[in-house]
Amino acid sequence: MSVKIRLTRRGAKKKAFFRVIATDTRMPRDGRFLEILGTYDPVSKPVQINLKGDRIKHWLDNGALPSKTVAELIERSGVLTEQPAEG
Repeated sequence: MSVKIRLTRRGAKKKAFFRVIATDTRMPRDGRFLEILGTYDPVSKPVQINLKGDRIKHWLDNGALPSKTVAELIERSGVLTEQPAEG
């Protein structure tokens, strides 16, 4: 089973809202998933991106591949940037 981190669409017509999920690649876009990793709201101003950095890192470390859009969201949100150690 290969795992992909991708978006699933929620919300109403012309009011899109997305969940960032980990899912089996064989599942449909809005089908069964393994875990919810965050949300993305492109309609709100400013755009809201809420991601669980520790869970995304866990899935990436275990071989999950992000979609192109999710990879851009991860980069924009900065959840995987290393914090410099103080001291």
